[in-house]
Amino acid sequence: MEEKEEKLKIARHSLAHVLAKAVTEIYGDVKLTIGPAIADGFYYDIDLKESIKQEDYEKIEKQMKEILNKGEEFKKVVVSKEQALEMFKDNEYKLEIINELPEGEEISVYYLGEDFYDLCSGPHVESTRNLQNHAFKINSVTGAYWRGSEKNKMLQRIYVYAFQDKKLLNAHIASLEEAKKRDHNKIGRELEYFTTVDYIGQGLPIMLPKGAKVIQLLQRFVEDEEERRGYLLTKTPFMSKSDLYKISGHWDHYKENMFILESGKENEVYGLRPMTCPFQYQVFLNRQRSYKDLPMRLNETSSLFRKEASGECHGLIRVRQFTLSEGHIICMPSQLEEEFKECLDIAKYMLTTLGLENDISYRFSKWDKNNKEKYIGSEEEWERVQGIMRDILNDLNVNFYEADGEAAFYGPKLDIQIKNVFGKEDTLITIQIDFQIAEKFDMEYVDADGAKKTPYIIHRSSIGCYERTLAYLLEKYAGALPMWMAPEQVRVMSLTERNNDYVKSIADTLKAYNFRVKEDTRNEKIGFKIREAMSEKVPYLIIVGDEEENNKTISIRGRGNENQTGILLKDFVERLVNEVASRKNK
Repeated sequence: MEEKEEKLKIARHSLAHVLAKAVTEIYGDVKLTIGPAIADGFYYDIDLKESIKQEDYEKIEKQMKEILNKGEEFKKVVVSKEQALEMFKDNEYKLEIINELPEGEEISVYYLGEDFYDLCSGPHVESTRNLQNHAFKINSVTGAYWRGSEKNKMLQRIYVYAFQDKKLLNAHIASLEEAKKRDHNKIGRELEYFTTVDYIGQGLPIMLPKGAKVIQLLQRFVEDEEERRGYLLTKTPFMSKSDLYKISGHWDHYKENMFILESGKENEVYGLRPMTCPFQYQVFLNRQRSYKDLPMRLNETSSLFRKEASGECHGLIRVRQFTLSEGHIICMPSQLEEEFKECLDIAKYMLTTLGLENDISYRFSKWDKNNKEKYIGSEEEWERVQGIMRDILNDLNVNFYEADGEAAFYGPKLDIQIKNVFGKEDTLITIQIDFQIAEKFDMEYVDADGAKKTPYIIHRSSIGCYERTLAYLLEKYAGALPMWMAPEQVRVMSLTERNNDYVKSIADTLKAYNFRVKEDTRNEKIGFKIREAMSEKVPYLIIVGDEEENNKTISIRGRGNENQTGILLKDFVERLVNEVASRKNK
């Protein structure tokens, strides 16, 4: 991290302590938990009986400024575990943190002035005088479970923007206002791509005709491309008895993320599938396989179900039922690198076609050796396979960063990460190496030497979750999707009722070429009809009146203030055909 960024991070974390002190001074009975610096400021999670409302923000900010003006110093004091437990005896959150610290690890407390201290490893600025030129603003107060688990108590999380000066803070707030306009949760509803209904449930969006059409177009595109690359299509059940998940390991390592169903008559327990892998393995297991059958590339457009916490559900980005371009490649060890390369190639092709290739980053997700119960397999196996994957990524010149604790329970993965308009990062596409589960299902192939061997499995998606992908596309293009994937490509409108038959003939011609066309022959002013179509982000408008009808031509309006008159319909059709075939994303 550059020195400037590190200084800003330290300043933000120091301001988090100022916030904690201010809240304590105002409300009195406050239990502090954690307050880290984040990308645009910091947050602090607190346990407070009274709910902090928006009208309270100014009061808290004023108290923070008063603390800053005092010029108090930050002072580090190293304490023993016993001293720390005594100092925070009334705060169960701090006690939990203290008791989890490894034996012999330094425990430090930072004082701010004489009357406020907090458990913290630091570092901090020397004094609040170093923070007096910084600008900050409370953004929001939201609910947050202690340590992110819904089994724990709900706390109040105070988010604060913080920058080196007022100018940078204002610029950030202005950019966020612009981001709100592109938020898929806003424009996706306004443009009628999807909706949600309280009595259906959180994380269960209803795809309206526009959204359903785009997902259908993307799905056809993906399935055709996967077939071209040698994938075999499967169709597997949405649920299974718990027996399947017990073999795969999901029951022990993923059950809390699954929707569990009980069959009263048979007295059996079922689970809605959170992923398709253990189902697709049955295709391989259907009969004896040899090395000649490998690699076996299986794909499926899967409906999956995951029990996301209600507080984590967000629009189309994080949902409880979603559709995934899922696939599994069963291969010999000697084929692993080439197949991994192919998986990355199709992912890059999809991203480039969608126009998202410059918006992503690559994360090499590894296991957490300090939390081994989350995973299956030995440390030696994990280190060996992670070494193999790192070598593959280096051979392919992938510019990746590493993240401990983000691996699947059965193996490491390459996660293709993307951020929404507010900077929140999620995984869009993933490619995973599985060196564990094939053995659990007794998956074997007969090699050229006649010996039975266990294959490797690559779990991958080519475009990721369709709902999430649609969300990022809506944000990327501010609702104005590229013409080839737009739910409505052309709207044909008449100047007068005299031209309605001509409008219909034009629309019929375009529909014969499989373009998605809507006719607007309403008795409304043409300006009104144009503004309405433009607000709905329709790529092309065709306007016809007496002149166009008499000359058998059309006038068109396109994005970017394009206006043309006297165009022959056949020339416009040729243009559209080429634009769809090339899948232009601009």
